[in-house]
Amino acid sequence: MKQSFYVYNNGDLKRKDNTLRFTSYEGQKRDIPIEKISDIYVMSEMSFNTPFISYISQYGITMHFFNYYNYYVGSYYPKESLLAGQLLIKQVEHYQDYEKRLTLAKKFIEAAADNIYRNLRYYKAREKDVLGAMQEIDYLRRQLSKAETIEELMGIEGNIRKTYYSAWNEIVNQEIKFEKRVMHPPDNMINSLISFVNSLIYAKTLSEVYHTQLNPTISYLHQPGARRFSLCLDLSEIFKPLIADRLIFSLLNRRQITENSFTKEFNFLHLKKEASQLIVTELEARLKQTIMHRDLGRQVSYQYLIRLEAYKLIKHLIGEKEYEGFRIWW
Repeated sequence: MKQSFYVYNNGDLKRKDNTLRFTSYEGQKRDIPIEKISDIYVMSEMSFNTPFISYISQYGITMHFFNYYNYYVGSYYPKESLLAGQLLIKQVEHYQDYEKRLTLAKKFIEAAADNIYRNLRYYKAREKDVLGAMQEIDYLRRQLSKAETIEELMGIEGNIRKTYYSAWNEIVNQEIKFEKRVMHPPDNMINSLISFVNSLIYAKTLSEVYHTQLNPTISYLHQPGARRFSLCLDLSEIFKPLIADRLIFSLLNRRQITENSFTKEFNFLHLKKEASQLIVTELEARLKQTIMHRDLGRQVSYQYLIRLEAYKLIKHLIGEKEYEGFRIWW
């Protein structure tokens, strides 16, 4: 089974026969067979050469880069091997036709809102005081179908998330004092944690989209722009409640992550190395968990659900089956 490779120690990556060799600046070496790597996450200073890039490109391995503060800074996306000109035309057509674009944008947000509501329902069943937030979100999600513009849709989505985040103080068994979502830069440990985990989900989504015929720069909810794979922003909205938020709740409620996991002198902007490694370990374990897929009738991992979502979008674009976003049913 292929797995993600996370690099936390400064060093260099090179090709060695049919393996990738990581050598730390302290001289420690680690060899991994290329066939076992799905994608690479560089979390420290790293050097590599063009033969290395050429080698991982042959195997369709994406690389994702994070800086000292665990901020996502970009990805290396190999040359696409699953080219489909007709699908690209359909992708552009569904973006340029505003009604078609709005239809897809609604599908993404409706699924995300339902998954957010399902998270709150889970904690209400565990006697958390989130009923008020559930009622407000239930009202707001019923307004999504009435939105006539992308801007109106995103406005409703913003209010849904604002209400959702207001319930986190009740859900989390720590004194987190979480008031609002702040991203550029995060202003407390919760915002830093959300930004880091969400960026990992975005990178995972990009790795999955690479293995389909979709162009990751053409999107429908988020405006396509330079220096980002905006379709991955669209798709990751659906999975953040299921994967990212549930992981964060678990880490905080089991006190695996606390204020001590951050560098206080940097206003909690910087996760300590051990905490970052713990998060990615827990994330990888969660992505390997499986559910019995209702339509396929077999066990499917959380990570493969993301690729299935891309396949569902393709079917919509080519007119084979109308797209419906993934919804938590358990």
